[in-house]
Amino acid sequence: MKELLKRLTSAYGPSGNEEEIREVIREEIKGYVDEIRVDTLGNLIAVKRGNGSKVMLAAHMDQIGLIVTYIDDRGFLRFAPVGGLGVTDLVDRKVRFKNGTVGVVSYENEIKEIKDVTINNMYIDIGASSREDALSMVKIGDVAVYYTPFGENRGKCTSCAMDDRAACALLIETIRNLKDSPHEIYFVFTVQEELGLRGATTAAYAIEPYAAVAVDVTDTGDTPKSVPMAVKLGAGPAIKVFDNSVMVHPAMKNIMVDEAEKLGIPYQLEVLKHGGTDSGAIALSRNGVPTGALSIPCRYIHSDSEMVDISDIEKGVRLLTGMLHDGIRL
Repeated sequence: MKELLKRLTSAYGPSGNEEEIREVIREEIKGYVDEIRVDTLGNLIAVKRGNGSKVMLAAHMDQIGLIVTYIDDRGFLRFAPVGGLGVTDLVDRKVRFKNGTVGVVSYENEIKEIKDVTINNMYIDIGASSREDALSMVKIGDVAVYYTPFGENRGKCTSCAMDDRAACALLIETIRNLKDSPHEIYFVFTVQEELGLRGATTAAYAIEPYAAVAVDVTDTGDTPKSVPMAVKLGAGPAIKVFDNSVMVHPAMKNIMVDEAEKLGIPYQLEVLKHGGTDSGAIALSRNGVPTGALSIPCRYIHSDSEMVDISDIEKGVRLLTGMLHDGIRL
């Protein structure tokens, strides 16, 4: 799992530019599914054929990024966020572009207090000496992502892009472990989740699943003086009840809880007061889809150093594999 997480988080794949991470995932799952295809928007759809009802499993493969909007005469890059980025998560962080160009994010020297920093007075420094020099390395519209080495201590892994490559790893391992199911299963690695659940919206519309589960990361409440939340690292995957995008279908929540208890898998219940996941888009597709959500506890979401516990992912694999093997009956 550690090596899989390292490969996935090292791949470039901001929203709208998921080609590289898509090919990494394709290589990880080929031979374990009956069909792999890419739809019009760019979602990677892997199918395990069967005669039963369709079940959709979704994890988004895109990551947040910075898109270049302007290059000044001295070669400094102005940018806009691609997805939800906070100023404090950006200051003095290293980023890289698809072609390997590396830069550092900083802000104008005349700003004296960090509270006064906004995206509008920040820039990316790629070491260029002029606008022409910068243009030889990057172009307007190029997107940079966090550039952080992967690290692991006692099963806790830290890297950029754990949101949502940790969930992609969970689905990949579920694909490898699932031997049979009464369902026809669609594993969808979605695009552009960070821009508004776009890939999940089109994929769910096309697939028309009987039921679905979205897998993503979620906040924790286990760091010093954190906002109280009943989720912590290492205590098992979190079964979502509610977030800003979805009120989880009660039958799906109960199926997941029952499966966890049957298999003796520790789990947590998640109520997220902000944010959303692909589950929100899938649940509202066509006439509505009974949708559950499984979350991986993650510290420092949308920073350059997101932290997860491998054991939470592994327990999530067991839970999903068991549920799909036993079948979802609503």
